[in-house]
Amino acid sequence: MTTSTRRDPYDGFPGRIGRTFAASEPAWPAPRTPGDKAPNIVVVLVDDMGYSDIGPFGSEIPTPVLDTLAEDGVRLSNYHTMPLCSPARAALLTGLNPHRVGYAMVANSDPGFPGYGMEIADDIPTLAELLHDSGYATYAVGKWHLVRDSASNAADDRDNWPLRKGFDQYYGVLEGLTSLFHPHQLVRDNSPLDIDEFPDGYYYTDDITDQAISMVKSLRAHDPDKPFFLYLAHNAVHGPLQAKEEDIARHRGRYDEGWDALRARRFAAQIADGLFPPGTELPERNSEAGQDVPAWDSLTEEQQRLYARYMEVYAALVDNIDQNLGRLTATLEALGELDNTIIVFTSDNGGTGEGGAEGTRSYFSRFVHHPALPEDWTPDVDRDPELIGGPRSLVHYPRGWGMVSNTPFRLYKGHTYAGGVRVPFVLSWPRGAREGRLTPGTRPQYQYVTDIAPTLLELVGLQRPERRRGVPLQEPDGITFAPVLADPEHLSTHPEQYCEMTGNRSYYRDGRKLVTLHRPGAPYDDSEWALYDIRTDPTEIHDLAAEHPGLVKELSAAWEQAAWRNGVFPLPDGSGALARRNPAEQRLSRPLTLLPGTPELERYRSSRLVSLRSFEVTVAIEETGEGVLVSHGDQGGGYSLYVEDGRLHFAYNEYGVLHETDAGPLAPGAHTVRLVATAEQGLRWSFRVEADAETRATPPSVHQLIGMAPFQGISIGVDRKSPISWPLYERHRSFPYEGRLRTVTYTPGAPGPDSPAAVAQALKEAAAAFE
Repeated sequence: MTTSTRRDPYDGFPGRIGRTFAASEPAWPAPRTPGDKAPNIVVVLVDDMGYSDIGPFGSEIPTPVLDTLAEDGVRLSNYHTMPLCSPARAALLTGLNPHRVGYAMVANSDPGFPGYGMEIADDIPTLAELLHDSGYATYAVGKWHLVRDSASNAADDRDNWPLRKGFDQYYGVLEGLTSLFHPHQLVRDNSPLDIDEFPDGYYYTDDITDQAISMVKSLRAHDPDKPFFLYLAHNAVHGPLQAKEEDIARHRGRYDEGWDALRARRFAAQIADGLFPPGTELPERNSEAGQDVPAWDSLTEEQQRLYARYMEVYAALVDNIDQNLGRLTATLEALGELDNTIIVFTSDNGGTGEGGAEGTRSYFSRFVHHPALPEDWTPDVDRDPELIGGPRSLVHYPRGWGMVSNTPFRLYKGHTYAGGVRVPFVLSWPRGAREGRLTPGTRPQYQYVTDIAPTLLELVGLQRPERRRGVPLQEPDGITFAPVLADPEHLSTHPEQYCEMTGNRSYYRDGRKLVTLHRPGAPYDDSEWALYDIRTDPTEIHDLAAEHPGLVKELSAAWEQAAWRNGVFPLPDGSGALARRNPAEQRLSRPLTLLPGTPELERYRSSRLVSLRSFEVTVAIEETGEGVLVSHGDQGGGYSLYVEDGRLHFAYNEYGVLHETDAGPLAPGAHTVRLVATAEQGLRWSFRVEADAETRATPPSVHQLIGMAPFQGISIGVDRKSPISWPLYERHRSFPYEGRLRTVTYTPGAPGPDSPAAVAQALKEAAAAFE
């Protein structure tokens, strides 16, 4: 006997059903609506912006749009976030601590533990999902970085792409960074876009703002009443720093006096504006090992000119963000909706020290972290300073400017000291202010990134459900601070919070903060804790740990308990586990044959064919012609084979240094061209170029492209978007191949002597010998 699962089609129908229309009474389901006059929501999330980088928080950079929003709204002067991007984004969009969501780290690792799952589970709804359920239109533009890099390709199931997490539409970049002039892989909704060339004058920040404005205009053309949630997540001001020339020009000479004078001036502005209590001290320059900043006056004149140029570009990025926010608010004003739109502006984490002490014009070279970096590794290239900030130079500023960004706090992004976790926060809602829901001014109350989602839900009049689509939901960690917005005297709604990032830890409770600056490989014990009273010492200068050992023990025990409860363990150590990948990825290192017309192979998928290993590229040509045979990479690093003026060429871009090799004539007809790369000690490749089994060229060995390079994926018969060889691009643009290609086959070879497996084995053998 079988049990029928057939549902009665009339079950629950509130009307009346007869045999004819005349004998029946119709009924329609009630539309989903959050209620009359539900406000729109715009969350503007900037990447790597420090506490002092906008006018309302002490900056000299002109931000008139943000100045107005802050003047009419609320500034949270004691807002805290996570010190890295993916964890902060997970916390903001879910209201849960990021380890619980599975984002202990950026979505570029896969060590195989729950806190590093990089997938938002079905029982953790995003803010977009909850707002969409209640009748909101939901849009996301810009940086996502909540899908693992290995799942950012066109073959992925897309479960953690924006459209599966509550958004109606999406346009942007799934990964953590990109070129602002030539984005490496734009995605619209659920599909990577197949783009060969960007138009002259293209700029990504302008583009995503155009897309956001278009989404809002389209909504209003189709529905005059439906409220919307717009998540506008900038890739700026994350490196590589790139800005439009006209924006850079406005900041020429602004930073010639250097970071020490600028930091003091920003701090004075913050004190005058009441962002900190009287008696707050400005710490000395960061001096911790590997994080130190030299005195500006100790630099040579040449260094000062170069370093000032980097900061001019950074200021131009901030300036451009404000301009684009102005275009968006003007659109809302024209639609008559700015008054009833909640606008949140904040940053995912503090300003960064990634550029090192000197900064760099070779972002991906500086970004490399490998235990076997050779002595001749160069984290910069000698590039014309006039190119800094443009499409040909992938730069980052020296960490002295990151220190300025985080004024008045210590340290940087990645640290649990205030420099990594205290960022600007502005909330504007004119109608809410008129109705007493929001009292303009500055709030010194401690609030946390997980509080944003519950606060916005309360402001729009929605309750977070206990179940969704039949699934019981995990409880949130965030607590609404709507009472704080309405009443400047209301106590903080978030009295206690743990934090952890790559072994750096902290625990906050009622104004006191326990914090570590963890040295990789050092033991996790109470000896590394420092204790600060941030009510009177918000800049974390005076360590009270020795005076209050009992409180240190109490708060460290609280951190331990919170860590187990939130899935923080295991903590990173010297085992190299963060470099580990799912064994299932081994299939990605099998030989791969690509046909002409194949869309660009995604960055991470491409890297599995060449990274830290030997490899061969075999190009089967049916008919010789002019153009690119195969390309992999961009101005930050890559390689290509091309035919120009009847001659075969090999181009290798070594993190910004271009090597061109002429491999001789290629006669009309069919040919087999091979590029053979051999991985050698010292993270080097030696190359051999063959045509029809004849060796044509053996150029000098070069440094391998590792880490995030090549950042643009493999293309067949064209050099898409950012070119590997800029001179070739100036002559031919993307230079599509005019002959006929049959196939391009990648054959990954043996891992090199500096591969993760080889390094890990060497470390194990050394440890065994020591024991």
